Amino acid sequence: MSIFSWMDPDVPPRHQSVLRYALERWEVERGEQAYAVFPGGGQWSFAEMGRQARLVATGLAQLGVARGDRVMSWLPNGPDALRVWFGINWLGAVYAPINLAYRGSILRNAVEIAEPKLIICHSSLVSRLDEADIDPALPALLIDQPKVDPKGARSLLGGDYLDAGIDAALLRLEEPIEPWDEQAIIYTSGTTGPSKGVLSSYCHGATAALVAFEEKSCADLRYLVTLPLFHAGGTIGTIGTLLLGHSIALPEQFETGRFWDVVRETRSTCCTLLGAMAGFLNKQASAPGERDHGLQWAYVLPHGQTATDFSARFGVATRTMFNMTELAVPILSREDQADAESCGRARAGVTLRIADAQDREVASGEVGELLVRADRPWSTSHGYAGNAEATAAVWRNGWFHTGDLFRRSADGDYYFVDRAKDSIRRRGENISSYEVERECLSFGAVREAAAYAVASEFGEDEVMVALSSNPGASIDPVALVDHLRVRMPYYMVPRYIRILDDLPKTPTAKILKTELRAEGRTADVWDREANGIILKRDRINGSR
Repeated sequence: MSIFSWMDPDVPPRHQSVLRYALERWEVERGEQAYAVFPGGGQWSFAEMGRQARLVATGLAQLGVARGDRVMSWLPNGPDALRVWFGINWLGAVYAPINLAYRGSILRNAVEIAEPKLIICHSSLVSRLDEADIDPALPALLIDQPKVDPKGARSLLGGDYLDAGIDAALLRLEEPIEPWDEQAIIYTSGTTGPSKGVLSSYCHGATAALVAFEEKSCADLRYLVTLPLFHAGGTIGTIGTLLLGHSIALPEQFETGRFWDVVRETRSTCCTLLGAMAGFLNKQASAPGERDHGLQWAYVLPHGQTATDFSARFGVATRTMFNMTELAVPILSREDQADAESCGRARAGVTLRIADAQDREVASGEVGELLVRADRPWSTSHGYAGNAEATAAVWRNGWFHTGDLFRRSADGDYYFVDRAKDSIRRRGENISSYEVERECLSFGAVREAAAYAVASEFGEDEVMVALSSNPGASIDPVALVDHLRVRMPYYMVPRYIRILDDLPKTPTAKILKTELRAEGRTADVWDREANGIILKRDRINGSR
């Protein structure tokens, strides 16, 4: 018998994977216990969460939304975003959340991918639909406006549609929702091209969520949602707590200065932090009682020294994993893992291969692309919406190609090296942009770092970094080079340093290296060699 449900290679039963049936279960078993807690006051029990889902589902059904239809949600984290998501899935419709920052061609691409029946949004965002030349036949429901005065070609609907009452007859399903049915479309970050819409089944989302949370399940678990509900990092924790009968705390967004206050106020016991978030918290000034908070553990992605420092300072146990929107946590760290740089080991139920360009496995210790297969049907994405070519490319030869370079130790630990498209080659040496960025971030004044290749006069790459500084700090390029030259091989130390107020980012806050590369060596770039700092290989005296 499997220790955890996700270890079973069979598709999970409906009540362990499908949102509607999981919520119905906990309405009965834990009706008045809190499911969602909102900073600033207010909470929903499992029973109230079910009522809110039925209200939204009834309104959508009255508007003609049916099972299998796609509905876009364009809302900030909070009660409305949560009830809209659950209401969409209650009908068996498909939840397609999009980033609040989307506009222009990025917004148009997202809408064209999803082909939604309806978009539910805040009234402050609706004008962007017309600005992006999105078909006026797509109706928009303005959730913050109970009633609207329709103007123009687009049909605008008021939020009162979602609060008019529950009609049980409209919510009956002819056939049950199945674990393999489509639950959501979650968009990729678009760091190397237009965002793709990842098709996710209920089984896919449930598997990822239970891998991440089932082992840590305990009576008082409350997950603080630090990432948006349009991001896989936000949805996985929300799904996991629901399936396990636990609760979430749902602030509108992560705020460094308010983080610990929110933890205390909501009595959160766990969360997920991007490495940059943990880094921001580490760089805050020390304060009395900073270990008096109640947060027991956190996933930190990626891990490394930042997570080690976070754990030591704040008394929070940290773990890590490797995941992608398309996958279900194929690599998971161990409780007793001593190596902070390891992403962990392959979990039960997946087969991993580190391969060369022809998908042939490389030896332990060598770098190659990470490929993934899963035993459980429907536990990975079943494709990209409207993009059969990209689906075929990423699944070639029966393996999912992550596009990430890894190496595996003889003991089975997996180490992230770089995105395949971000690797740098200088003077015959392959350089990990990730490792360059990590060491730049260890310099106290640096807040953000992006390392990338620019063309050299010799036909290969030179290493360039774009940096932003911490508030009140300034970055001295010479001091930074002195800091780096004792921490990395000479050939990795950046030649070019560019300092910006903020680095360009995708709508999901990932740094846009494509934009930085395209800009190349701008007039504001500092050139190490032009400033007389030329680094060479150390000569080893007495070598033969």
